Formats: sequence, C-alpha cells, structure tokens
Amino acid sequence: MDGSPGEEHLAFTQWAASNGVTINGIAPARFPGRRLGMVATRTIEEDELMLSVPLALMVTIDSIPSWFVDRFPENASNHAIMAAYLTHGDAELLKPLDAWRRTWPNWQEFQDTMPVLWPEHLRRLNSGTAAGRNSSSDAPSILPPSISGSWNSFSKTPVNVDYEVRYQQLLPQQEKRLKDSWEQVVSVFPDTEWESFTYNWCIINSRSFYYTSPGKGEPADWNDAIALVPFADYFNHEDDAACGVNFDGSKYTFTATKRYEKGEEIFMSYGAHSNDFLLIEYGFYLDKNESDSIFLDDIIFQELSMPQKKELALREYFGNYEVLAEGPSTAVQLAACLKYMSLRDWRKYVLGQSDRSVDREKTAAVICGWVNTYLNESILTMETIEKMKSQTPAADSKESERLDTILGRWKQIRRLCEKIIEGLN
Repeated sequence: MDGSPGEEHLAFTQWAASNGVTINGIAPARFPGRRLGMVATRTIEEDELMLSVPLALMVTIDSIPSWFVDRFPENASNHAIMAAYLTHGDAELLKPLDAWRRTWPNWQEFQDTMPVLWPEHLRRLNSGTAAGRNSSSDAPSILPPSISGSWNSFSKTPVNVDYEVRYQQLLPQQEKRLKDSWEQVVSVFPDTEWESFTYNWCIINSRSFYYTSPGKGEPADWNDAIALVPFADYFNHEDDAACGVNFDGSKYTFTATKRYEKGEEIFMSYGAHSNDFLLIEYGFYLDKNESDSIFLDDIIFQELSMPQKKELALREYFGNYEVLAEGPSTAVQLAACLKYMSLRDWRKYVLGQSDRSVDREKTAAVICGWVNTYLNESILTMETIEKMKSQTPAADSKESERLDTILGRWKQIRRLCEKIIEGLN
C-alpha cells in the first residue's frame, strides 16, 4: 500500500478536520490496483468512533438554496436538482466544496468504469424483436441479463402482468433516470453541457449516502433519498464490513465493530447488493460477494401459463425470482412447484394446509433446469466476448479493459450457476 494519497487528499483531510469532521485513527490511502480507500493509521479498538460528519457539511436537497430549488418543476428529482446545483450553482456558494471536489474521480474514470457511459456497442440491449431478442442482423447483448434485461440464448416471453423490479433491468432503469434528470435540468438551464452535468450526476449517483428530509418521510423514488457526505466517501465497500454506520438526523457516525490494526483497510457496507448492481451503480464488483445472485424471471415466465402467473401474483409470489449461492428464494421454490402440482394442491401448500404433493427432488430438478438455462447463457455470451476481444486492436486498451470487466463478471455468473446446481443436486 502507498500511504500517500496525494496533496489534494491531504489538503481535503485538513479542511474536513477544521470544519467539524471528527477523524479518529483513519485516513485516505492508495491501495495497489484499485481506488483510494480508508486505512487505519493506528490500532483501532472495537466500538471506537472512527468518523463523525455533521449534517451542516453534507450536500442534500435541503442544503441547496430554496430560490434555486424552486426554479425546477415539482416533479423534478432530488438527484437532478443536486446535480444541477453542482453544475450551475453560485460560484461563491460552491467555493467551500472546492477542496472536497478536487478529490473526486475525474470524467475519464467514470467513462472507464460506468457502463451507462460506455460506447453503445458495449451496452447494447437485445431489441431486434418485440420479444426482446436480436434479429439475425443485430449484434448480441454482452451485459448480464439483470443489467440489460436481454438474453442471447432464447426469446423473452411477454409477461402480461405488471410488477415492479428493482434489481433487474438495471441499465435501462439507470439510463431513464439520467435522461429524465437531463430533461428536467435543461428545461431550467438550456445551455447545460451534457458532459459537465452527467459528471455531477454520476458523482451523486456513485457517492451518496441515505438521507431523507426531516418530516417528509421516504421519497416516492428511493434513488432520491440521497446526500453527499464529505470524507465518508473514502470508504470502499465490503458486504460484511466491520463498520457500524448511523445517521441520527444531525450527523453521520462510523464506528469500528471489530479491532483494526494499523495499516488495515477499513470498509463500510453499501448494502446487500449483487455484483450486477455494484457494477452499474458504482463501476466495480467484488471478487467475493455473499449477496451475489441471479434472477430467473424471464426463464420462469416462458414456462408458466397465464393462470399460473395470475395465481402467483394473487399470492404475492410473482417475479423477482432470486437465487443466491446458498439456494433459491421461497418464491422460486413455489414457482417450481407449479410445474408439477395441480393448482388445488399448490394452493393448499401455500396456505399451509397440506404439503403432501410436494416433491423436493422434483422441485430441485425444475430449478436446476432454470439455472442451467442461465449457465448456457453465460457460456454463449463469454464465447461472444472472447471473439470481440480477439478482434479488438491492441492499441485500443479502453475497449479491452471494458471487455475484460464484462467477461470477468460473466465468469462469476458461470461459477455461481454451477455452485447453485451443485447445491441442489
């Protein structure tokens, strides 16, 4: 580890400490082969406070002058308004953020790592037909289905039932949020530069913490429960990080939940997220992630009849069919039971009246078949990516790096599918 993060980070640390941030035994540091992170500068004991950041230093929808916020239509997102403020806000009001902003990633870093900013041929969705699969003349989608909502090995069946997804179709959802934000901002600032605004939008999207306005409750869109928290954004993510995080309305605090030795990196958890989600939202994924998963919605829906789909919807087991390495969710198991049980027996089982018709081996076999479809998708797509890599000019290092990122993610998915199948057999 290189202990020197750079002059701009040392200057920001001094600024933070002199403006009310309590920094106790931690500091930003560079780690080989990846981004800046937080390191223990001495032994830190369990339950010791490591960092405290007052609300007054955070960038929130409530910290932006009301005269600026009021210029936007009522339906404008907090995300859009905050990004617009960083782009168009009064220079004098933004000046206190200068030391902090100099530590943020640059535009090129976002272009390198965030799929939403990648060239179209890398983030292409399979849209050659209404069913969501390529026509023969279209190139395949190479992003995983949870990101793209697309498949190469089969045609999607129309669902014909409305339901909400949060961890699927991640890229289309993110592209829509960015597009909507852009349209909201240019309606107020017509001369907005796309790159400048998108950069600030990505800063907020990738570095924000949970925040809701006092007395207003949860926003309609969970993506709007956001705040930028100075210095805390140095923490990198680990699924089971030994760092307690708390916001009490006046400050964010970060407390060690284990003993740290000097020189050890200190992580926090961004939440129990799959690697597909981490890649889209933050531009990275973990080598080991206990929350990694696949979703079988598109695979399952093509095998169910409309009456079966309606029955699942009625019982609130429709969609978001997640499978982790440790096994399938209850919803997946119940959907599998519908493949060999009558509706009458299935209803009795769901209602807890009788499980006589349940066959654990049949259930596992059905789920294995679904996961095997995902496994075949991974093999097919990895072959496509390898071919693209072989045709990429040696001088195009950015293309190669992005393809390697996608290929690495698919290798994880393949291993995950194999582990799930092994656990079911």
